[in-house]
Amino acid sequence: MRIVVFGAGGRAGRRIVTEAGARGHEVTGVSHRPGDWTVGDVTDPESVASLVAGQDAVVMAASRYEPDFFPRAAKALVGGMAEAGVTRLVAVGIGTTLETPEGVPLYETPGFPEDARAFTLGHVEELGVLRESGLDWVVLAPPPVFLNEDPATGRHRVGGRRAPADETFGYADLAAAVVDEAERPAHHRELVAVTAV
Repeated sequence: MRIVVFGAGGRAGRRIVTEAGARGHEVTGVSHRPGDWTVGDVTDPESVASLVAGQDAVVMAASRYEPDFFPRAAKALVGGMAEAGVTRLVAVGIGTTLETPEGVPLYETPGFPEDARAFTLGHVEELGVLRESGLDWVVLAPPPVFLNEDPATGRHRVGGRRAPADETFGYADLAAAVVDEAERPAHHRELVAVTAV
């Protein structure tokens, strides 16, 4: 496959590029900073369109601590991918958008940290943009913990929206789940949890 990865310079993005390459895919890593990657702007529809043209799948792993980054990026991806005729988008989400056993999003629970709220709400707005689009998208949300740097375990599960109670999880297993969804789409137009088995 031909896969483009936005956010290739980040912790998740680097591992997604490595994982996809190890499986024999042709990978274009994109970063907004000059360096080892193709330079591009995931918040600019024209930049997105030029970078995704001819690709089989698009991965969104970019992240910035700007309140409106995620909805701006989602709008640019929707517009740019439509212009290029590419439909499959696999995005890395955030665990605080997952739900309690009672079905309440974590960011709406009592005592949720205010300093994490704006960042989480950016992801929520991103989901709203994607839901209104015609893309075949999935957002994979890892557990709401600090992800570890351990090697991949090869054991992860994708599905549902419930946040795991107490779990460790790593970037390498997240990368494997993302590439799995790019290769063999199993979830469509939904937010789903990716957790350890």
